[in-house]
Amino acid sequence: MSDDSPMVKTAVSRRHFVRSGALVAAAFAAPTNILTRAQGASASGEPSPIQLGLASYTFRNFSRAQLIGFMKQLNVFALNAKDVKDHLPMEAQQEAAALADYAAAGIKLHAAGAISFVKDEEADILAKFEYCKRAGIGVIVAGDPSLETLPRIEKFVKEYDIRIAIHNHGPEDKIWHSPLDVLKAVRNMDPRIGCCIDVGHAVRAGTDVVPAIHEAGPRLFNIHMKDLTNFENKESQVAVGGGLMPVRKMFEALIAIKYKGFVDLEYEIHPDDPMPGVISSFAYMRGVLAGMGVTHKD
Repeated sequence: MSDDSPMVKTAVSRRHFVRSGALVAAAFAAPTNILTRAQGASASGEPSPIQLGLASYTFRNFSRAQLIGFMKQLNVFALNAKDVKDHLPMEAQQEAAALADYAAAGIKLHAAGAISFVKDEEADILAKFEYCKRAGIGVIVAGDPSLETLPRIEKFVKEYDIRIAIHNHGPEDKIWHSPLDVLKAVRNMDPRIGCCIDVGHAVRAGTDVVPAIHEAGPRLFNIHMKDLTNFENKESQVAVGGGLMPVRKMFEALIAIKYKGFVDLEYEIHPDDPMPGVISSFAYMRGVLAGMGVTHKD
């Protein structure tokens, strides 16, 4: 795509708008209290289901203590945790220490992942469900489960009453290119097996994320939010609002399906200095919600 194309020009103009001090100030003046979703209201006066959270992979090069400090600065207290660095270790004692630190900071864990489910082995799957049960986590974001593994996973979903959200990984993935692939595979399975739509990977697979949200409906358990300036280029990721992702239309679709999960920012670029892009991303999303008439009480 050339630098003179309408899509690139649109992305550049939107990026400049997002970066404006007025928008950032307005967005942070009314931050989202993600622990009290029902306090929000849409323009129609109905409760807003939009909850903003953070995928801990965003801060994969930073310790748990640093992650907690960043979350306090962001006024974000909902976490989708991953076993990376010391964020949420799989080992029980270390996990307990992490949970104590999050509780002391007022941070609530709502999901874990992505967790790999490539092995069709009872002990391996059991260990991962136990890991999430100990943390009080209700959604497992599952990475790379094979089709053969799904029936065994379904057995544990029923036993533990923990939902599985299969994560789409774009055109590089052997099975789960798009959330539509997930929906096709699980349509006759327990309703607690559904999808985590990674919007960046989805658009690269040629999926229109807004209709995909509607199609997923009650099987949508998590959103990984990111933005791209070129939907065919994995390396074009930018802060949310700096690219072409239809954020407002996505939020409108989530409200329409009465989505009860989280929109978790997964900012994968600049791993050694992600905070500027993370701040800009939350500012933009909060600004979009404010523009939609969604208000939040802290």
